[in-house]
Amino acid sequence: MVTVHVEGLPERKLRGSGPLTLAARAFGAIPPPALVLLGVVSVQIGAAVAKQLFTLAGATGTVTLRLVLAAVILLLVWRPSLRLDRRTYAVIVGYGLVLGAMNLSFYQAIKHIPLGAAVTIEFLGPLAVAVVGSRRWLDGVWALLAAAGVLLLTRVDGGLSLTGVLFAAGAGACWAGYILLTAALGNRTSDGKGLALAMAVGALLALPFGVAEAGTMLLDPVVLVAGAAVALLSSVIPYSLELEALRKIPPRVFGILMSLEPAVAALAGLVVLHEALHPAQWLAVFCVVLASVGATRTARPEV
Repeated sequence: MVTVHVEGLPERKLRGSGPLTLAARAFGAIPPPALVLLGVVSVQIGAAVAKQLFTLAGATGTVTLRLVLAAVILLLVWRPSLRLDRRTYAVIVGYGLVLGAMNLSFYQAIKHIPLGAAVTIEFLGPLAVAVVGSRRWLDGVWALLAAAGVLLLTRVDGGLSLTGVLFAAGAGACWAGYILLTAALGNRTSDGKGLALAMAVGALLALPFGVAEAGTMLLDPVVLVAGAAVALLSSVIPYSLELEALRKIPPRVFGILMSLEPAVAALAGLVVLHEALHPAQWLAVFCVVLASVGATRTARPEV
């Protein structure tokens, strides 16, 4: 049994059998960095597909479909036990609420601003976790570079919708909370069982809002198929890819590769949604990516 812990992801104990482990073996021939990048691409393509679904189910209806269907898939795969102590339930519920709020906020953000811009602003959450509390001047430089990038992003040619920016910032704050709750979830659950239960909690949080916005459209066959594609692209596939990659690469390398997410999101927005960013906005995305890579690369090794 191998225990894997990465900042921002649950601690996962990989066993020699099980659906996700068997799937992971199929990816064994692919280099780990490629697995991480494929996961990042999958997440952002999933977000782009989700945005196209907004015209049918709305932003809240779409995120509800994603969370509900992802929860169903993960619950079927992991079949977690409900015989847990109160503290474990508290951690799972807290994690699930943050997960649900993060997705609700993010989908509202991409409703109002381009995908690349939303992910760039949202990325301030994990970056803040990485540098807050540090007394090193270099971490201050990374924080200032990221802040300058976001300021540039929101000020170019009249800037972005304030509503979208605020929702993206809210998603970033939830992402920070998600990271901070990760260790507790990993310590109290094994494999993907805790994540499956937490995803169910997040789905329950989103369900009333999704039903209120989309109503019976959530049961439309076309919407359900598209929602299943979003759930697979945004949750199930990336999770499986990361699970295999994390067995072979150190956390710092994983963090550096994940730092490319804002740039990948901008490209996905351009290719799938035809959302073009101005040159200065691309520079802003680059600033945030550089800050994230720098903060991850120069972080103190965990004791």
